[in-house]
Amino acid sequence: MAEQKVFLGPRVRRIRNSLGLTQTSMAADLDISPSYLNLIERNQRPLTVPLIIKLSSVYKIDPQELQVEGAGTLSALKEVFADPLLSGELPGDQELVEITDAAPNAASGIVKLYRAYREQQERLSDLSSMLAKNEGGPQISGSRLPIDIVRQVFEERPNYYGRIDEAAEKFSEEFISSDEPTASLRDWLKSKHGISVKILPVKTMPNLRRRLDRHSMRLFLSARLSPQDRLREIAIEVAMLALATPIQSELEGLNLQGDEAIRLARYELSRYAALAMMMPYGKFYASAKRDMFDVDALSAQFSVSFEQAATRLTTMQRADLPLIPFFMLEVDNAGNIVRRAGAKGYPRSQFGGSCPKHSIYGAFSLPGQVFVDEVELVDGANFVTMARTVDGLKGSMKDPIRRTAIMLCCASEHSYQLSYFSDRTTDTKLEVGPACRVCERQGCVYRAEPSITRPLGLDEMVTGLSAFDFQ
Repeated sequence: MAEQKVFLGPRVRRIRNSLGLTQTSMAADLDISPSYLNLIERNQRPLTVPLIIKLSSVYKIDPQELQVEGAGTLSALKEVFADPLLSGELPGDQELVEITDAAPNAASGIVKLYRAYREQQERLSDLSSMLAKNEGGPQISGSRLPIDIVRQVFEERPNYYGRIDEAAEKFSEEFISSDEPTASLRDWLKSKHGISVKILPVKTMPNLRRRLDRHSMRLFLSARLSPQDRLREIAIEVAMLALATPIQSELEGLNLQGDEAIRLARYELSRYAALAMMMPYGKFYASAKRDMFDVDALSAQFSVSFEQAATRLTTMQRADLPLIPFFMLEVDNAGNIVRRAGAKGYPRSQFGGSCPKHSIYGAFSLPGQVFVDEVELVDGANFVTMARTVDGLKGSMKDPIRRTAIMLCCASEHSYQLSYFSDRTTDTKLEVGPACRVCERQGCVYRAEPSITRPLGLDEMVTGLSAFDFQ
């Protein structure tokens, strides 16, 4: 039977460039002529089995890496050109193989563009159906985008993914130094996948935080990122490579439909995995108990940001080592909800978080200061809240720093375990509601909207403390 010819020229050239070799020196190492190596790199000669074995032995390369690289992109490109719009453009798959090998970034760009085209088609189709059902009425605002569906799924379920956490802890124990976590992850990327990390100036990469260049095998990070954010971006890249199997397992358990929703959820799980690697469960559990959940102390110990440590606290619900079931809310200075998450899901119906009396909304007046309150809901439930602003990226010289506020919450029964409550001198509780529309507290000067459960204006001779007060 005839031997199948394998053309891997661009990959051979990439290996040579990554090692800093000339064609002459590599040809000498492989016992072939420079002209023959040149033909191989230009895909004019196949890469024979003896040469593959020689490459792997001389340069310590896994032969499997030569075979599987780009397989996912090639499969995606085949799907693109199977579309009825493009089905007659190619006589076979060889051109797709050449594109994938010679220009992996361009191939990835084609796939992304096709995905955007398909997703836009689906949205237009949904919009057409909606308009047909409503006879062109103004009901469009009720539609939900994939990001809305994904957010709801993540908010309603516990923010703990056991398979990811277990795999991340094992990876951390084997490969990550607690003294130099960033260097450890960079070394792993380079040694296992040949990917080097490079920091680019803001002018070079003005609109991106991170970009993986598949051709040069370099991970580019924006210089605008803080050291903690750089660590997380590198950890995300590592997680997508090293923890792909547990991430996929947890993703399938979410039962999401649609490519865009699945892609968004996979990235969120990758972010979760990154934090789990940066703050492995056992070590973080011991430190949180010892420091009485002092978020600043935890962020300093693990070389992470306040926001990253606070987020990790909402995930600590392993069956044999559970911590306080925290939940968290993040808002911007316009009051937009950025994120909700919880160890047992986010209790939106009970707690809400939209009451303007919460200290999270006043935290913007004193950036960086932690505000601690004990709050009482309308139904009598009591919670402890800890709010603080966190600074994000600065878009440009003209833009202000993106500042948000996060509020970490738990039931009051756990307050004795919190360092923030150790020196509290008052038992005063702040009376709050879930949201103005469903809150029935009378005489609230903070009320911004009328209650849907109580009528207004029963007596024209009486005026309440707010324009929407009721009797």
